[in-house]
Amino acid sequence: MNQQLLAKTFVELADNLVADFDLIDFLRLLTDRCVGMLDASAAGVLLADRDGKLRVMAASDEQVRLLELFQLQNDEGPCLDCFRTGTPVIVPDLTREITRWPRFVTAAHRSGFGAVQALPMRLRDETVGALNLFRATPGPFDLAATPLAQALADVATG
Repeated sequence: MNQQLLAKTFVELADNLVADFDLIDFLRLLTDRCVGMLDASAAGVLLADRDGKLRVMAASDEQVRLLELFQLQNDEGPCLDCFRTGTPVIVPDLTREITRWPRFVTAAHRSGFGAVQALPMRLRDETVGALNLFRATPGPFDLAATPLAQALADVATG
C-alpha cells in the first residue's frame, strides 16, 4: 500500500470537512480514494436521510451506482445488512451467498462483481450509512486493508 497516498487521502478528507463543504464531492473523493488504495474495483456510499431511509450518495462508477440502487429497490444485499446491523459484512465470494441475497448476487455478477465488503459509517453510536467496496474477482480481502477502509468510513462521518 502506498503510504504517501494514504497520508494524502486522510489530509484531503480532513481538509474537505470545513463548514461549507460539499457532501457529494466529499463522498465522491472517498469512493475514488478507496478504489485507488484498497484493491477495490469500485466503491459506493449509502447514507440515511433524516427519515432513516438509505440513499445512494456517491459511487465510483455508474455500475456501482445502479447496483446500490438495486439493493435499495429490492431491500436485499450486504450493504443493507451492514447498515441494519452496524457491523461489517465481508463476502469474499458472492456465489456462496445466492440463497441469502438471490436477486443481489445475480445483479452483482451481471455488473461484473464477485466480492463485496460493506463497512458501517457511524456518527457517534448511530449507524448512518455504509461504505461499500466491490471487487471484480472473488477471493479473500486484504486483512490489513479492512481496518484502513473502516478508518476512512469513520473519518467520513466524524
